[in-house]
Parts: sequence; C-alpha cells; structure tokens
Amino acid sequence: MSKDLYNDFLASDDTLRIYRDKTPAFNSKKDQLVPLMEYIAGGGAVNKPVTLYDKVIGNAAALLAVIIHAREVSSPLGSKLAVKTLEKHDIKYHLDKIVPRIKRPDGKGMCPMEELSIDKEPEEFYRELKARMLE
Repeated sequence: MSKDLYNDFLASDDTLRIYRDKTPAFNSKKDQLVPLMEYIAGGGAVNKPVTLYDKVIGNAAALLAVIIHAREVSSPLGSKLAVKTLEKHDIKYHLDKIVPRIKRPDGKGMCPMEELSIDKEPEEFYRELKARMLE
C-alpha cells in the first residue's frame, strides 16, 4: 500500500479510487457499490491487477474486488466477512478498523448488500447485483 496515495484518498471527497500501478484508473464520489459497478461496466474488469481504495470494504465490495482483479485493497473500515473473502482470493488488504459486519446507514441491522453477499462466489454475486440494479 502506498501511504501517500491512501492518505490522499482519505483526505478527498472520493468514495472510491482505483490505480494500475500508481497510475489513476478510476475515481468516484458516488455511494455504496455504484462506483465499482460503473467501473466494471466501463471495461474495468480486465486481467490487469489494480489497487483499490474504498471508504468501506464489506463482503460485497470484496467480491467485486475479485471481479476487477484487485491485488490489494485499503479502507478505513472493513468487515470480517470481507477479510475472509480477500484472504480466500489472495488479495492483500489494509483495513484501519475491522467490524463483524457492515451495518445499514441508520445502524439498524446488517447492510443489505453485505447480507446479499453472504455465501456467494464473486461471479454469482455480481450477476445478482447487476440484475437487481437493472430492475
């Protein structure tokens, strides 16, 4: 992890940044999984490894990180479910704080995307999420 790039990301309004080597490939200020889905839709899921900086890495984001061939992810907040997925797929990670699960914005219950991602493989989750976004 590049501390400079990570600190620059944390100080920004961006919710997501993706780099190929140290070259910016994508950034967004949009919430939730929308930026990752936009990156994939724009052809971002090529076989070139990327580094991902995201404000929150739940299991849903971790599964999508597999789809985009992330070699490393960094975030101020991640879930234990995400750690399990990242480790399973040999993706390095730096999470400032690890929580049991990502919660809903109102704090009442599990994040719906975290819940949807449980026991799913990356492609399976991506297909289901894509179908839901098109509804």
